[in-house]
Amino acid sequence: MKDRATKRRRRTRSTRRLVETPRAPYVTRAIGPLPVLSEEGLELIEANADRILAETGMEFHDDPEILSIFQRAGCDVDGVRVRFDPGFCRKTIQATAPATFNQQARKPDNSVQMGGSATVLCPSWGPPFVHDLDRGRRYASYDDFVTLVKLHQTIPWLHHSGGVVCEPVDLPASTRHLDMLYAHIRWSDRPFMGAFIGEERAGHAIDMARIVFGDRMMAEPVLYCVSNTNAPLVMDANMSGALKTYARAGQPVACTPWVLTGAMSPCTVAGTLAQVLGEAMAGLALVQLVNPGAPCLMGSFAATMSMQSGAPTFGTPEAGQMVLAAGQLARRLGVPLHTVGTLSASKVPDAQSQQEATWGLMMSMFAGANLINHATGWLEGGLVTGFEKTMLDADLCGKLMRFFEGIDLSENAQAMSAIAATGPGQHFLGSEHTQANFLTALFRPATADNTSFEQWQTAGAQDAGQRANALWKEHLAAYEDPGLDPVIDEELQAYMAKTKEQIGEAAYF
Repeated sequence: MKDRATKRRRRTRSTRRLVETPRAPYVTRAIGPLPVLSEEGLELIEANADRILAETGMEFHDDPEILSIFQRAGCDVDGVRVRFDPGFCRKTIQATAPATFNQQARKPDNSVQMGGSATVLCPSWGPPFVHDLDRGRRYASYDDFVTLVKLHQTIPWLHHSGGVVCEPVDLPASTRHLDMLYAHIRWSDRPFMGAFIGEERAGHAIDMARIVFGDRMMAEPVLYCVSNTNAPLVMDANMSGALKTYARAGQPVACTPWVLTGAMSPCTVAGTLAQVLGEAMAGLALVQLVNPGAPCLMGSFAATMSMQSGAPTFGTPEAGQMVLAAGQLARRLGVPLHTVGTLSASKVPDAQSQQEATWGLMMSMFAGANLINHATGWLEGGLVTGFEKTMLDADLCGKLMRFFEGIDLSENAQAMSAIAATGPGQHFLGSEHTQANFLTALFRPATADNTSFEQWQTAGAQDAGQRANALWKEHLAAYEDPGLDPVIDEELQAYMAKTKEQIGEAAYF
C-alpha cells in the first residue's frame, strides 16, 4: 500500500509539473546568432571550398545514377570523381532551395518550422547501448526504444520525436527500421525522422508516412532525412540513395559532413570548415538537381579529436568556433542549418557530461541552428543513450529555450505598478504581482536541488544523477498515450508484416 501511495504521489507531482509547463512547438529565437567570422573570412572559406570541389573533387560510390545527374548538369565526371566549377554549387542551391519550410506532425499543433528564427530540438540518435543507474550500460532493446519515445513525448522542451533514439539490437537489422518508424508513429504525435540508409529503407519510410498522412504529405514534408558524407569527400550509395529518394518525394534532406578534425579533416578550424562547406554544398546541389525546390538543410557535425589518443573530444573551443561559423555559412547560402547538441565523451551522467553538453548546446543555439539533433541523452561519444542524461539535458534545453525567448518587455513584466505598490524597504514576496506571476516568471529546473543542506540530507542526499533517475520514472508514469486511428494502425501493421516477409530476416548486427 505504501509503495502504491508513493507511486500515486509521484504521478500527481509529474502530471502537475507537466500541466504547468507551457509547451511551444519549437523555439523562436529573439536573440540573434553570434558571428565568429567577418564577411572577408566567410568569403575566404567559401573560396577554399570551391577550390576543393574544383581541383580535388568529391567521389560518389556505387551510384551510377548520381554520376549521370551531375554529368547532365555540366560537372566534370571522371569515374566516381566529380569536380565542380567554382560557384556552380552556390548557384544551383540558391536558385531553388527554400530558406524555410515546415515539417508536419501527426498532431498539427506539433508541426515545426525549419529555418528563419526557429530552432527544433531533437533527442539522441543512433547509440547501440543505453544506460541508466539501475541497470547500467547494456545493449539497447526495442522495449528501450519504445520507452525512450514515450519519455521524449513527455518532455516539453523537445519538439521532435527523432529517429534511431537507440539501436534495438534484439530485432533483425534488415527490418528493425520498420519497427522504429512504427514506434514513433504509434507512441508520439510529434514530427519524426525517416530511415536514412539506402533507397529501399527510405522508400519504406515514405510508404508508412503516406499511410499516416495521406494527401497531407503532398502539401508539406512529413519526414526528415540526414545524408552524411564519408569524410573526406566521399558519399556512398547508402547515403546518396536515401538522399535522392527523399528529395524526389519532397521530403527534407540535411546534407551533413561528419568529421573528426585531424583524422577526417585537417586539424585546423579553417581547413575543416572549407572541407565541411564543400561536402555540404555538393550534397545540397545534388538535392536541387534531383528535385528543384526540394527542402534541404546544410548540416555540420564537426567534432575535435585528441591529438594524444585519437579519441573524439567534445565541448572544446574549436568545436564551438566551427558550429558558429557553420551557422554563418548556412545563412550565407540561404538554407537552414542542421547540427548537434549535448555531445559528451563521459560514460555516466556526471560533471563532465554536463559541462560538455552545456557548451555544445549553447554554441549550436548561438549559431542559429534550425534543427539540433542529439539535444538530449548522448553519452560515450555517441555509443550510449542515457536515461538520466536525457533528463539532465532536458533541463538544459528548457533553460536555453527561456534564454533565447529574450526579455519580456510587456506591461506586466515591467512591473511598475508592483514597484509603486510595494514601496521602499518592503519585500515583494506577498505582492499581488508576485502571486500572479511566480509560477511562470522564472524557469524552474526539474533536476536541481535548491534546499538547505539539512533538507537535502534528510531527503536522501541525492546527487543530480540520482534525482534524474527518479524524474525519468515520474515522467513515464505521467505519459499519456496520444492514440492512433485503428484503421491506420491496422494498415501499418499489415504493411510491416508484408514488407518483413519480402525482406526476410538477416543478422541482428
